[in-house]
Amino acid sequence: MANVSVGGTNLNIAGLLVSVVCGVACGWFLRGFKHGAKSEEEEGPDATSSDEEEWESDDDDGEENAGGSYKMVIVVRQDLKMGKGKIAAQCSHAAVGAYKQLNKHKKSTLKSWEYCGQPKVVLKCQDETELLALHQHASAIGLTATVIQDAGRTQIAPGSRTVLGVGPGIESLVDKVTGHLKLL
Repeated sequence: MANVSVGGTNLNIAGLLVSVVCGVACGWFLRGFKHGAKSEEEEGPDATSSDEEEWESDDDDGEENAGGSYKMVIVVRQDLKMGKGKIAAQCSHAAVGAYKQLNKHKKSTLKSWEYCGQPKVVLKCQDETELLALHQHASAIGLTATVIQDAGRTQIAPGSRTVLGVGPGIESLVDKVTGHLKLL
């Protein structure tokens, strides 16, 4: 193996190249193995179809093939006058709720969003009426939409609808619902 001295440091170039190539090859192999094993399970003769699998396959028809960027938007009601900590907690509930829904029903959308860096944007709306209208619009166009209701242990009355999580979904689709709102 060739050793090269650079600035007083000996480098084993062949060893370095072998390590890099092996790492890349292992990564691609494992990624392909994981996807291959999943498709064999789904296409196997003994495979059964459940409602969850059908809903997940519905997702593959539209969103994943559309390409582009994905994002999640969290909309906060302004009329409740929540403190910063309360807003942060409610936004966290919305993000976790949306993630759980997608993990159960639309895993391909979730993976696409994760590959995009999991972008999240927090916006504001005026009141509960606007929040519920946004929820209805998001649901109508096939986006995951999660309304969070407060337990009422601190600042807000029990059952108050505090925030809405929209997506993750294709950015242009999410923007159809929330594109007109301003940043919090």
